[in-house]
This record gives sequence, structure tokens and C-alpha cells, in this order.
Amino acid sequence: MRKYLYMAVFFSGLTSLALEMTASRLLERTFGMSNLVWACIIGLIMIYLAVGYFLGGFWADRSPNMHTFFKILVWAAISISLIPLIAKPVLAAASDAFDKLEFGILIGAFITVLILLVIPVVLLGTASPFAIRLALQRAHEAGKVSGRIYSISTLGSFIGTFLPVLVLIPTIGTERTFLVLSAILLIIALIGLWRTVSVRAVLLYLWSPLILIAIWFLGLTGPERNTPGLVYETESAYNYLQVIKSDDYRILRMNEGQGMHSVYNPKVLNYYGPWEMVLVAPYFNPAPYLPQQVKSMAIVGLAAGTTARQATAVYGPIPIDGFEIDQKVIDIGRAYFDMNEPNLNVIVQDGRWGLDHSPKRYQVISVDAYRPPYIPWSMTTREFFQIVRHHLTDDGAMVINVGRAPNDRRLIEALSSTIQSVFPSVHVVDVPQTYNSIIFATVQPTSGDNLRQNLSFLEKQPDAPPLLLETMRSAVVSLQSAPLPGPIFTDDLAPIEWITNDMIVRFILSGEKLQ
Repeated sequence: MRKYLYMAVFFSGLTSLALEMTASRLLERTFGMSNLVWACIIGLIMIYLAVGYFLGGFWADRSPNMHTFFKILVWAAISISLIPLIAKPVLAAASDAFDKLEFGILIGAFITVLILLVIPVVLLGTASPFAIRLALQRAHEAGKVSGRIYSISTLGSFIGTFLPVLVLIPTIGTERTFLVLSAILLIIALIGLWRTVSVRAVLLYLWSPLILIAIWFLGLTGPERNTPGLVYETESAYNYLQVIKSDDYRILRMNEGQGMHSVYNPKVLNYYGPWEMVLVAPYFNPAPYLPQQVKSMAIVGLAAGTTARQATAVYGPIPIDGFEIDQKVIDIGRAYFDMNEPNLNVIVQDGRWGLDHSPKRYQVISVDAYRPPYIPWSMTTREFFQIVRHHLTDDGAMVINVGRAPNDRRLIEALSSTIQSVFPSVHVVDVPQTYNSIIFATVQPTSGDNLRQNLSFLEKQPDAPPLLLETMRSAVVSLQSAPLPGPIFTDDLAPIEWITNDMIVRFILSGEKLQ
């Protein structure tokens, strides 16, 4: 029976880490996945486990029998199955609050979801000390038995780290992943009761699988959010994804749902956002600079291909390499955003790694992977911008889309200073009617006057693309003065979270609304 006890410990360890990873995905949809969110999840779960360890040791001394041990696992499994059912309406309310930036409701929902983890994680935490008490037969074996049990539990935790992320969530979704974890633990516990007590002990809990079945088929129906115009939603190993229809436009939203990551209308090319600003980048070079001089482009953060579609319309079928880490985003782009340009080469890789290992050089590199406060720090450092610089031609330019708060430009200043440590010239354009700023950096020394002169030249050309002219006019009007100096981020030290977290909190407390 000791071997089955070890098996139960293995699966309790697996479930505890899998529960942590799955809970993070549950919160990511509404609250994003900043370091602050991860710190809250990991910190609270460690506290819950600590309580479970203490309680498990005390409980095992009071009732040192297999019957009690497996009953604890049964109730842990049942409490896990209830998490998605209870969290669903809470997160729906939190989603609405996030859109409206109702700070009190948002924090309340965040705390509520974390509270849902208290019972299952505490109960799972009792497993290892309880199992040690049951497995220990002779005092001189205490070290060997406890070491074996904790190593088995840790091995289970290792498997539990990967199982939901790589297998379950991309296949069946976050909510049903909770149910699968619950079912695994419940089966282990019920078999344990049958083997150590009696069939009658199992019969007392036969109602518990019915709860899982009912939640699977009845409790998780309908869309994850009450989003008007929802066309499609899915989960991947990286994101919770929504396609939303608004009039004749399709919009791609990810995770917490703030902002548009891609937009598409078959009859419209200009969306007056950050995407078309990429077209402006080459025209900081000295005039006259002609559209036919642009021969290649790379997009780091391709999403559903809005920029690639616009660039193809303006520059023709030039080779475009689009780096996107999420295959499901690419699938959505092809199915709902007509991302089928034959000149677009989609590369399913992390943007920094993919660009660093590319043998090509480009005239324009667009970096559109920022969405405060969830900025990949590895794409904010001097070393990353050196990679970009290495892959640009002599007349090349880099474009970065950066979110900001209305009266807080610290992020712009820090990134501009970091970029200027690599590139000779940096220019900033605020996208009108948005909280986006576009940072341009050029391989050669350039000036804002070059952009104005190129616009003046192209306005006289009868075949100049209208989308290009319209965007250049907007960029000229919205060109900002040189940013103030800021910190320089490196691969060793890039405290991007300090800026973004403080920026978001100040914005929320200010009571201002997103545009």
C-alpha cells in the first residue's frame, strides 16, 4: 500500500503546480500577466502551502490513517472543480470593471479569485507531511522516508508545471483544465479509499464525479466574456484570444482585452492607429526618398497582420518577415483578417530570438510587442536594439509602438535613451487620439526636417500612395520634441516593471478614461 501512497503524493504534487499555472491563465485574461500578478499568485500559493504543511502534520498526528488522507484528497479535488464555476461570473464582472477602470471592483475580483485557491491548495499542502506520517514505520527511517516523499512530490510538481501549459490549456481551455486536474486527483483518492477502507467508503462519495460532469457540460457553456460582437474566442499556450466585430471591422484582442492588437476591414486601409505609422519610417532619411526604394521589412509582433497588409498596399509585394510566437494568432489572422499575402513570410518564433538568428537585413524593422504594463523586458534593452541595428540596411529604420499614460512619458524617455545609446537619431510621434507613441530610430543621422521634405516631395508625385501621404501628414503634425533623458535598460538591469506598474496605478487612480 505504501507504493500507492507514493503515487497519491506524486499526483498531489502534480496537481498543486498545475493548479498554480492554470490559475495564472485564469487571471491573465482580465489582469494581464505582469510580474506583479505573478508575484501575487506565487506568493499567496506559497502561504497556502505553508498553512497546508502545518495543518497536515497536525492532522496526521490526530488521525493517522489512510481513510483520512484520501478523504482530504477527495475534498481537494471537489474544491478544484468549483474554481472555474465560481470564478466565471467574478471574472466577467472584473472584465467590465477593467474596461471602465473601476479600480475597487477590479481589486476585489482579483482578491476573490485568489481566495478561491485557498481551500484546494491548503488541502493539497497537507499531503506530503500526512504521507510521511503514514509511511513512517521506524524512527530511524524518518530522513529516508521524508526525503523520498518530498522528492516524489517535487517530481509530480515538475510534470504539473508543463502539463497544463503545453497540453491541457491549448487543447481543452483553462476552465476544463481545472476539471481534468480535479478528475485526476478524485480518481486517485477514490481508488485509495476503495483499497484501504471499503467499497462502501467510495459509495459515500460517488456524487462527486457527478459534480464534475455537470460543470463540464452545463456550467461552462457560453462565451468566456460577455463581449458585444464576439465572433470567435480561443486559448493558446500563450494567450486568451478574441475576435470582435464592430460594424464592418474585425478586431483582435488578447488576454485582458485592453486595446486592439489588429484590425481589419476589407474596404479600409487606414485605421488611424499605430500600424500605418510603420510606413513613415524610411522617410526620416534625406529627401527625396521614393516608395520603390523600400525593398524589405520585418515585423516583430505580427499579430493578425494589419501592418503587413498596409505595407503590401503601399510598397507592393516586397518580402516581409513576420515574427509571431503564437501559432493560434497566426491562424486567426489567416481566417478572420485575410492575412494571406503571398509576400508575407510568417515565422513562428520568439521575436528577439528569431531576429537574432535571421541571416537577413531589412530596411524597416517594426517592433510591435509592447502593451503596458505587459512589456517583454527582453525587447527593451540596449542589447536587443543592437540586434535590431545589426539587421538593418545602411538606410534602415526601426519603428516601435509604445503605450503611455496621458501625462506620463517616463516609458518613452527610458526607451528613447536606451535606443539612442545604439542609434544616432531618435524621433517620437504621438498617434492622435490614442495613448500610443511611435519611436523611430535610424541607422544614419537624420532629422524631422527630412520627413517634412519627403512629404513635400511626395505630395507632388501623382502616383504617391494615398495611405502613405495621409500617414506622413499625421506624423509631421504629431512629431514631438526630443524626449528628456531617461535610464538605459540593459540585459542585466531593465527595471521596466517599476515604470509600467507605477504608470498604470497612477493612471487608474487619476480617474481618467482610456480613449
